[in-house]
Amino acid sequence: MRNTTAQAKKKHVTARAAAAIVPLLALAAAACGTEGGAGSGSVENAPAPKVDGVHWAVQSVTVDGKKSAPPAGAAHVVFDQAKDEVGGSLGCNDFGAKAVVQGSTVTVSDVRGTAMACADARGSFEAAATKAFTGKLTARQGEDGTLTLTNADGATIRLAEQPPAPLEGTGWTVDGLVQGKGQQAAALPAGTEAKATMVFGADGSLRGNLGCNSFSTTAKKSGARLAFDRVMSTRKLCAGPQMELEQALVKTLESGKAGFRIEGRTLTVTAPDGTGFTAEGAAK
Repeated sequence: MRNTTAQAKKKHVTARAAAAIVPLLALAAAACGTEGGAGSGSVENAPAPKVDGVHWAVQSVTVDGKKSAPPAGAAHVVFDQAKDEVGGSLGCNDFGAKAVVQGSTVTVSDVRGTAMACADARGSFEAAATKAFTGKLTARQGEDGTLTLTNADGATIRLAEQPPAPLEGTGWTVDGLVQGKGQQAAALPAGTEAKATMVFGADGSLRGNLGCNSFSTTAKKSGARLAFDRVMSTRKLCAGPQMELEQALVKTLESGKAGFRIEGRTLTVTAPDGTGFTAEGAAK
């Protein structure tokens, strides 16, 4: 009889313990179900950022804890998910690479580009940006639309969507030359950075400075073509590099009909023989 009573008490205690454990198991299951779920902010389940077809301007690069902003000139990237490619410029040279976008992971490989040497700040920024923009990157899109890519070493590159600058009314500063049919980028003659500027008017006028002399002409736009009239300029004599830049620009402007394109704030104008120039639009 005592044995039976003891067994009954034991069963009663076990049942009470089991009843107490059930809510705890339910809480644990709920916590497991919530972890990494919608609204948790986990990388695995975060919504995939939209990167395709956007002109992304590089705002900053952080490598080894050192943050740097791009120098004057266009540092930008454009993704083409249909081709698994990305291209643009990281401060000095134009580049292209394989880029596979899978959810919030972007893998950049097989980077190739032009071989222009930039010994100034553009070159050092490009080296840092290339280091940050290579390999398996984790993408996070901020509430303001900015896109931050982080590689396995913790280096980051921060991008912001940039709408195209209008041709007319934008202050353009020539920041590079284009050479030949392959449209290879070339640096400006030494010491002529930021000296050549121009503004296209809504009335078809074009005025500015060629690096040495002030100039004016007309530029009639038709689709992606520009028809230039004869260039009128002052006759001041300047140092060799400035005159070299001026002659290159005049050659393009007096080539008749030239092609043009605008990517973000970068204007590229090319003559029929493939030579031309690039210019950076002033931020408004």
